[in-house]
Amino acid sequence: MALAAVALAGCSTTTALNALQPHGTLRAVRNLRYQPGDRGTLDVYAPRSADGNAPVVLFIYGGAWDSGRKAQYAFVGDALASAGIVTVIPDYRVYPEVRWPTFLQDNARAVRWAVNHAADYGGDPCDVFLMGHSAGAYDALMLALDPLWLHAVGLDPARDLQGAIGLAGPYDFLPLTSSKLKIIFGPPKGRAATQPINYATGQNPPLFLATDTADRQVDPGNTARLAARVRAGGGTVVVRTYRHLNHALLIGAFAVPLRWLAPVRRDVVQFIQAHASIARQGTCTAQARIRPPARALAPPVSGP
Repeated sequence: MALAAVALAGCSTTTALNALQPHGTLRAVRNLRYQPGDRGTLDVYAPRSADGNAPVVLFIYGGAWDSGRKAQYAFVGDALASAGIVTVIPDYRVYPEVRWPTFLQDNARAVRWAVNHAADYGGDPCDVFLMGHSAGAYDALMLALDPLWLHAVGLDPARDLQGAIGLAGPYDFLPLTSSKLKIIFGPPKGRAATQPINYATGQNPPLFLATDTADRQVDPGNTARLAARVRAGGGTVVVRTYRHLNHALLIGAFAVPLRWLAPVRRDVVQFIQAHASIARQGTCTAQARIRPPARALAPPVSGP
């Protein structure tokens, strides 16, 4: 396991995990454009059997807000699509090209695209979930908890999301000690507004939060504190704490060769299936199917 943990940190190993995934039950459509620019495309992984009722997950990868590419996470798309879930994985702009909150705005536009195009790939636009790992979990939870970002693209997280999944995410990480993060998240006066925990009201979509006791990159206390805040507000949150993995293996365990390490994929799929069924019973509104007015899809912000 130790060798696997070290290797997963490199792109060569994600390439190997991608190559070892089975592809027979899904179709992958790559480099679909959702906004201008080099990082304005996304990939879709869809079950071949999807008939319009499949749940939809938008997965946001991590990389400390300064790295990462969607192609590295094909194994996540394959893993979810093989469980009957249409999966969308966008690229988005990162530092130093942009700073907070531009990466949130990019991912909000990707969510809008996913809602608009879910049916094209057999997905249900009323069964949309957000999911992220590490910095991507931060992005996913900010979009789910602070309605500002999805409101800007004509969506409402309380109405249009069935749930959000955070894997090894930083949700409550002030004060900042990293000089790079101090640049990315701006002056101290405004940093409280960057923290997902400050938007947990209990009225948010259901959450699935996972961490591992061996994570040395993101303090597992982030998960515990956010879960406590959601519960205090009467909200729904499922927490899973795994053991003997690490920060990278928490997402690596989605891949076929590493699933024996922990049931992360199984637990995430069960959460999605449990909450997606609510939408199929008719509680989802038709608003998710409505495209936003043109002004809600204003050109991306490219500066800090």
